[in-house]
This record gives sequence, C-alpha cells and structure tokens, in this order.
Amino acid sequence: MSLDPRPDVLVLDVNETLTDMSALGARLTDVGLSAGQLPAWFAGVLRDGIALTLAGGHAAFAEVAADGLRALLARERPGQDAGPAVRHVLAALPELPVHPDVPDGVRALHATGARLLTLTNGSADTTRAVLDRAGLADLFEAHLDVEGSGGRWKPHPAAYAHALRTAGVPAGSAMLVAVHPWDVDGAARAGLRTAWLRREPGPYPSALHPADVEAEALTDLAHRLTPRTGRPGG
Repeated sequence: MSLDPRPDVLVLDVNETLTDMSALGARLTDVGLSAGQLPAWFAGVLRDGIALTLAGGHAAFAEVAADGLRALLARERPGQDAGPAVRHVLAALPELPVHPDVPDGVRALHATGARLLTLTNGSADTTRAVLDRAGLADLFEAHLDVEGSGGRWKPHPAAYAHALRTAGVPAGSAMLVAVHPWDVDGAARAGLRTAWLRREPGPYPSALHPADVEAEALTDLAHRLTPRTGRPGG
C-alpha cells in the first residue's frame, strides 16, 4: 500500500534506526565489560537523558553516555580508571556502520522526491560522520540534534518543532521515521505523521500512539512512498 498524500519531508532518527549500534559491543569487551550489556547501557542513556528533559534539566548525549559507562565500570571493574575506557567506547560512535538496508533505502527515499533530514538525541556531527562514511550525508538537507531545541531530548515536542522549523513545513507535511516506538509516539503527539521501522520482532506497544505505517526496512518504506503509475498522487 502506498501512502497518499505522501509526506513532503522525512525526518529520520539516527541511533538504531540508521546506525547499527551492535558494533559497540566489541568496544565494551575491550574495556572489560560484556557486549551483552550494550542494550541496557543504551536504554539507560535514553532514560536518563529523557528524565533530565522532563525535570527541566539538560545534559548532552555524550555526557549521559559517559556517566552510564562509568557506572557499569564501577560495578564490574572497581578501582579501574574509567577515563580511558569511556573514551575508547565513545570514540566508536562516529565510526558506526549503518544497517544493510540504509544505503539503498536512503537513496530510494530521496528518489521519491521527499526532502530528508536527520534528528537525533545524540550529536549532529556524529551523524554527519557516519553518513559521510556511508556516502549518504549529502542526500540530507540537514543533520539536526536536540541542542537546537534547547537541549530537550525527544520525545519532547520542542525537538520535533526544531526539525519542522528547519524544514519550514507544518507538522502534517512531515513524517518521522524511527525504530523506537516512544519516538513514534512523541512525533505523533506533536502532529507529525509517523513510520515505525520494525527492525526487531515483537509487537508495537498498545499504550503508545500507533504509527501511520510500519515497514521492515527503509527500502520497504520507500516502496510505500513511491507513486504508482496511472494514479495521480497515488
């Protein structure tokens, strides 16, 4: 099924949506942790960053991520100087690979005529580095992070408003594409259309606002956004 009307602007989340963060597991192992601790560490980063936003505070992604690593190292490697280990892990962020579907998917999304932006709770510079390495950065009009929203992490409405201001479009003309249901829910509540990229098995949470469309990969989403011949606007 194609989407009608198609969105003018696609706002793509970055961490886990575009980037394959599993590569960080090797860095955790390097510093005496376990690759299996990666999901809990990253979930903790998101939890603490979002909690700070809700409380009216602010810290950059790298600061929150470093705190989480120091806490893990203090439990697993007490007495170890955490500084070098933290720097070793975080240095891998700009070097992360993208998921296999991303190169063809981003090019296909660009070919639909939609304008592309990224929006991350992380760093726009890191996004640019990752997508430069993948040969995709120039297909996007802008790479945004939440510093442009006063440091308020997604899913705060201000983060999505920052993307809309940058694109110069109303919320209904934009679609957020994300792997995280909480991000989809936040964008929907901010008035954007939404696409849930279903990279992992499991149902979409029933308590959250449903996505307008689900896709297995970016290439699948691009197919849904591509006009069908013989159907004006279809």
